[in-house]
Amino acid sequence: MSEVAQPLALYVHWPFCVSKCPYCDFNSHVRERVDEAAWREALIADMEYEARLTPGRRLSSLFFGGGTPSLMAPETVGAIIEAADRLWGFENAEITLEANPSSVEAERFSGFAAAGVNRVSLGLQALDDTALKALGRAHDLTEGLAALDIAQRHFPRVSFDLIYAREGQTPEEWEAELTRALAFGTEHLSLYQLTIEPGTAFATRARLGRLTLPEEDASLGMFEMTRAMTAAAGLPAYEVSNHARPGAESRHNLTYWRYGDYVGVGPGAHGRRGGMATLRTRLPEAWLKRSVASETPLGANTRADEALMMGLRLLEGIDEAAFAARTGTRLGDVVTASGLEETTRLGLVEFGDGRLRLTEAGQPLLNGVIARLMV
Repeated sequence: MSEVAQPLALYVHWPFCVSKCPYCDFNSHVRERVDEAAWREALIADMEYEARLTPGRRLSSLFFGGGTPSLMAPETVGAIIEAADRLWGFENAEITLEANPSSVEAERFSGFAAAGVNRVSLGLQALDDTALKALGRAHDLTEGLAALDIAQRHFPRVSFDLIYAREGQTPEEWEAELTRALAFGTEHLSLYQLTIEPGTAFATRARLGRLTLPEEDASLGMFEMTRAMTAAAGLPAYEVSNHARPGAESRHNLTYWRYGDYVGVGPGAHGRRGGMATLRTRLPEAWLKRSVASETPLGANTRADEALMMGLRLLEGIDEAAFAARTGTRLGDVVTASGLEETTRLGLVEFGDGRLRLTEAGQPLLNGVIARLMV
């Protein structure tokens, strides 16, 4: 198959939330009222623009992200799926919708399934009411577990998110929480260490000394515990923070990490297609006025740097041949000999059989390893 005919991934951004979580730096906004018909029309128009620039491509995945896409009416989700099929056509596509587990939104799950969604990613974030309150979540544990039960009855594929290394959390508490999470039997878990992102409410609290996360050794211990427990349960890590049964990995996110082409529509959405970086206006009201997306050609060096940073997140690492085909640059021209020698000697990476990957020891040190490889 020629490169121009390779399947695409489509990301659709719904920017609205019921409330803004204090740890979140995503492009999300709280609005009292949303004209959903206008948004549906605008999102489809944005898709039509992208389809004109990607003729002959089919969709391997569609991902509704946010914000809170589960605030959309099922009819809106269905209209977008139908438009995507008309504009590109699906190739055994994975169609994922991110959902927040409030009781009202959970009632919509049957409508989302009927509209064509075949995978749900549920933002539980914690299995403890005190932690949920501290994280600013709009649901409690009872609502979260009810939503998970409904999701597992309506969708063939279910994932949920948890945040660990939270303020005051001990390794023993995380072990108990993860044990409970694994018992629910979902095929995929996204398990994120809490990080302080610039511009968030948590960043302000941390700066004022009102938020203290676990010490580095404790956080590393939780990371290692997470790897061991998920592997033992049959959901090994396939990416830094993502764990799945073999074959149940997020195909949409694998497109990002393997540096495939994807188009992004909606406020603040990013895209990568044909060596071009695309970015939509972030403010919902400005985007709705049909602001033109910025489009920036990416040089070979930039594409190579991005592919290196994304690919090393995967436990499978980076295939040299695929890297060259997608970036126009040899992996050896991006990774310095001195950086590779040092990180290999320290046992942080391994390079053989045409593939560069992090070792188990290197995985929790991802950013530092990448920086050293590129020096």
